[in-house]
Amino acid sequence: MPELTILYDGGCPLCLREVRALQHRDAALHPGDARLAFVDIDAADYDPSSHGGIGYREAMGRIHAIEAGGGVLRDVAVFRRAYSLVGLGWLYAPTGWPLLGPLVNALYGLWAAWRLRLTRRPGLDDLCAGRCAPSLRVRIDGDATQAAFFPTVESPPLPLRS
Repeated sequence: MPELTILYDGGCPLCLREVRALQHRDAALHPGDARLAFVDIDAADYDPSSHGGIGYREAMGRIHAIEAGGGVLRDVAVFRRAYSLVGLGWLYAPTGWPLLGPLVNALYGLWAAWRLRLTRRPGLDDLCAGRCAPSLRVRIDGDATQAAFFPTVESPPLPLRS
């Protein structure tokens, strides 16, 4: 069983380049015993319930990974863990430092917000059309109960580790 399963956007050329580099490095270091697994969230059969409840919209918005024990990593913590598993942890080690970590996560947030535009892909709302089915949410307010449909389905996220 892999130590880390990375959820990646298979429609993103930059994401694919990084995934291939990690796969190549992992195979070279751990032949027949990969430490990393990869799940294409852009695949038509992507199932959030099989991947920590991380819905399509959430996964497309920021990178996520699931540890063998079930913990969920997000943002730069994914890269830090993945690169450590393929012997290149020193590249991302500084991103765990108290002063540098928040800055790098903020920069990653900017990248994540612009990733689709920079790679000339449709916007997140367009990508979600037809994939993010409406869900029924119920709000209880005092004695009144209201039900409404909202445009996305997202399972409650698991606790995040950074």
